[in-house]
Amino acid sequence: MSWGLIIELARALMLARLKQTFIAGVGVTFSITMFVALLGFMNGLNTMLDGLVINRTPHIRFYNQIKPNPNQPIDQMTDFENSLNIIRSVKPSTSRLSIYNSKEIIRTLESDPRVLGVSSKVSTQVFFNVGTIDLTGVINGIDVDKEAALFSFTDYVTQGNYEELNQINSIILGKGLADRMLAGIGDVIQVTTAQGNRVQLKVVGYYQSGLGDFDNANSYASISTVQKILGEPTSYVTDIQVKLKELSQAPPMAREMRETFGIDADDIQTINAQFETGTNVRTLISYAVGITLLVVSGFGIYNILNMMIYEKLDTIAILKAIGFNSQDVNRIFITIALTIGVIGGAVGLLLGFLAGLGIDQIPFETEALPTIKTFPVDYNPKYYLIGGVFSLVTTYLAGFFPARKASGVDPVDIIRGK
Repeated sequence: MSWGLIIELARALMLARLKQTFIAGVGVTFSITMFVALLGFMNGLNTMLDGLVINRTPHIRFYNQIKPNPNQPIDQMTDFENSLNIIRSVKPSTSRLSIYNSKEIIRTLESDPRVLGVSSKVSTQVFFNVGTIDLTGVINGIDVDKEAALFSFTDYVTQGNYEELNQINSIILGKGLADRMLAGIGDVIQVTTAQGNRVQLKVVGYYQSGLGDFDNANSYASISTVQKILGEPTSYVTDIQVKLKELSQAPPMAREMRETFGIDADDIQTINAQFETGTNVRTLISYAVGITLLVVSGFGIYNILNMMIYEKLDTIAILKAIGFNSQDVNRIFITIALTIGVIGGAVGLLLGFLAGLGIDQIPFETEALPTIKTFPVDYNPKYYLIGGVFSLVTTYLAGFFPARKASGVDPVDIIRGK
């Protein structure tokens, strides 16, 4: 039987039960709309929350960790080599915080094809002198331009101009720290290092990451300013931060470079595993809720088609009596189900996109996230593709079983019963 006639009969049956057909289509539309909007909103939140830490965290960080010397004198004595030696309260050995031969290490990393960029850093603990009170904190000496290019530094500078950090004796304070000190932009503050060096720094901006504890203690200056404060040469570097082209390469490269350079190396996936776990759980919940909505709409289509078959048994019997075979009847009801799925799914995808645009315009302002003005939404095309494919699969399965039942109707029994 020609497909044109099958489509015409499917259309006639749908129009005959227009209200039920409309309800089934609305169910698919609502499910797809909520599926797309929910996934876009949840994954937008995931990206925002992970970005609070991951955007500011290097993929690999090289440093020298202060730790006790594993080679104790008693272990070097042959008299005790076959004994169980227990040493308590071992103190850290005198070791350097700075990375030896840092320039050569940076040059080697920059030539590696896996590396997107490298930025050196000097971190030091200091006391911020506020009258008779000393507030403990940390000054991070950074390469300003590289920090802005690789780690979105400018996104978290809420006031002031980050480029002024290139001036000697300038500092950007964490917003929480600035509030505790009542330090305004343009003010001069006094800082004392652990070695007793005192220096005056000009406040040129505020930094706010959204992590309260971090902003209450951290501040930023140029790497040359911090080296000057500590009285160290320009080769003095305590951290080397690496941004890779592929995040997945961080763990193996960290192990490789740890052995090559003989220094400590942390990769982002190891030290921030909890963020990846939280993201995966939230994404899984989003998919579970969205798929549940689609399955529920599929049951609605199944029930409607089932009732349509019972009400149209005489029509089906007549169709089979005049020459339609079981396969043709099957195709008619499958066509009805797929038509509902295609039209309802297409409208649902459009409404889901519009819902995302609406969510994206809702104000979302909080002091903890000064750079976020509206709710974040992810418009990744894969959500629309998954929603469209799943709507077709769900509606096809919802129509397959009623269609198979309709194709098995015996016209003789129906006509005899009538």
